[in-house]
Amino acid sequence: MADDYTRGEMDIEAQKSMYVGTMKAGAWGAIITLLMLAYATFTLSMGMPWLVALVVCAGAGIVIGLGMGFGGAWIATIVALSGLAVFIQVLIILFQMAL
Repeated sequence: MADDYTRGEMDIEAQKSMYVGTMKAGAWGAIITLLMLAYATFTLSMGMPWLVALVVCAGAGIVIGLGMGFGGAWIATIVALSGLAVFIQVLIILFQMAL
């Protein structure tokens, strides 16, 4: 049974970069989930206006991302998600006016 073992061929640097990338993707996902839950809590449970909650969550997201060293891609992601949230809220307002 032991003679069936074959030593892996993957380079250690490739393993390290894959591990670091996986951990960073996990951190990104966890923080984005935290920000989504905070936004929902602020708007639905606390009655905070949606734009104020969006600015608070986006600001917190940028500060957290810069503190964790995520760089410019993180800031672009937060700005894009904030733009998507504004677009959705504008659609909601327009549909409410139509009804």
